[in-house]
Amino acid sequence: MGLGYVGLSNAVILAQHNDVWALDVEPGRVAMVNRRESPIIDAELEDYLRDRPLELTATTDKCAAYADASYVVVATPTNYDPETNCFDTGSVERVTAEALAVSPQATIVVKSTVPVGYTNKLRDQHPGASIIFSPEFLREGRALHDNLHPSRIVVGSDTEPGRLFAKLLVQGALDPDPPVLFTGSTEAEAIKLFANTYLALRVAYFNELDTYAAMHGLSTRQIIEGVGLDPRIGAHYNNPSFGYGGYCLPKDTMQLQANYCDVPQNLISAIVEANTTRKDFIATDILRRDPKVVGIHRLTMKAGSDNFRESAVQGVMKRIKARGVKVVVFEPELDAKRFFGSKVIRDLDEFKAKADVILANRRTDVLDDVAEKVYTRDIYGRD
Repeated sequence: MGLGYVGLSNAVILAQHNDVWALDVEPGRVAMVNRRESPIIDAELEDYLRDRPLELTATTDKCAAYADASYVVVATPTNYDPETNCFDTGSVERVTAEALAVSPQATIVVKSTVPVGYTNKLRDQHPGASIIFSPEFLREGRALHDNLHPSRIVVGSDTEPGRLFAKLLVQGALDPDPPVLFTGSTEAEAIKLFANTYLALRVAYFNELDTYAAMHGLSTRQIIEGVGLDPRIGAHYNNPSFGYGGYCLPKDTMQLQANYCDVPQNLISAIVEANTTRKDFIATDILRRDPKVVGIHRLTMKAGSDNFRESAVQGVMKRIKARGVKVVVFEPELDAKRFFGSKVIRDLDEFKAKADVILANRRTDVLDDVAEKVYTRDIYGRD
């Protein structure tokens, strides 16, 4: 259930060797998958849907999808709700209830990210049902690649259904012997949140290093390279940006912080706060240039993605607009004339001409001819 990055990549992995029904509420997505077109930008997904044999049928019909299912994989959004200080897990609960009503024998596999301790509560709501949590570790734009070459497979259930589900994922992978870990469901939930929060920590660390260097006229590149030569630190995931963003890291860090409500901590809160501080610095640094018009080149968080959700540049954009500076946006994937009140320009040359300063979270050669206008913290030209 759910044909986003997680749902579609799992559907394709499993459909190589099993009969898979892919369920979504959006008829347009369903039609694209049945035409063997990917509704999201992902090179491997596009290839496998177009050219590989798959036993995959997409539908909006819940009864058809759930009937006789051995497994129901739940991959619906769980957005963070600041009012409740928790993920909104309503879609997971609805899907679980609907699936078990049609196929009570099915094992429910929750792939959506949930609070620590959530799966046990879901089991209490459905006594006797087989419900397991299996976290996902993928990147936007590389979702299928990361399932074909999994860093690890974690299943929060050391039971026969849990072990069989792990075998199905290994069967669909290209790597012959990926690490497989069976844990308790609560430990699996914690693995997901702690992993993403560590990634956010690493982004925040190198961003704050870059802020220090920028304010003291130092070479960020030289400092990062010297630091990264320590093998305990390494020269990876160290490229400065406008802040960590995308769909997962902002919400997962806040959820983990909420899970610490009765546990002493300083670091988790600092990671959350660091992202706000970084966006404040970026906006202030841009405004020092006294621009009349600021251009946002792409709203996406990273190269090769079409996902705008929680991208860091949007936070910077809102801060600049709040200071009364005009903002224009170049985003070819956006089907709208305006974005948060700012004009969307589809012609790249027109966009370049109108902007005094162009924000680019990641470098791109299409801006080389206006390099003097480009503001970026990107050093290495990668995510």
